[in-house]
Amino acid sequence: MRTVVHVGKPWEQGIEFSLGVISAGRFLHTSGITARDPEGNVIGAGDIEKQIRQCFANMHDVLKAAKCDWADVVKYTLYTTDMDAFVRHRALWGSYFADKPASTLIGVNRLIDPQMMVEIEAVVHLPE
Repeated sequence: MRTVVHVGKPWEQGIEFSLGVISAGRFLHTSGITARDPEGNVIGAGDIEKQIRQCFANMHDVLKAAKCDWADVVKYTLYTTDMDAFVRHRALWGSYFADKPASTLIGVNRLIDPQMMVEIEAVVHLPE
């Protein structure tokens, strides 16, 4: 129920995501997930690595609650206020990209809280 689209370009093999994913069935569309602790406080102000880790930890909580996992994510949209720092941590955030989901990275001027540097949302194909 999930097929990665390959267009045959050599550089495709070196990226953590796919250019497209074909899927069918039920979907979860997450809200923007940010680097907040359970009480809602921003984690890692000024530390993009901590914020990336917290965002993905919070995303994992949403996936578990929906009874799915990283391999079920078909599309990520990643927002950052510091593109250079975010890209330097590509190996970190790329490690969460199971089965090469589609992905978009967007640089933004700011997020809802000025301490936030990262926000992540996902489209997830729910298992039957």
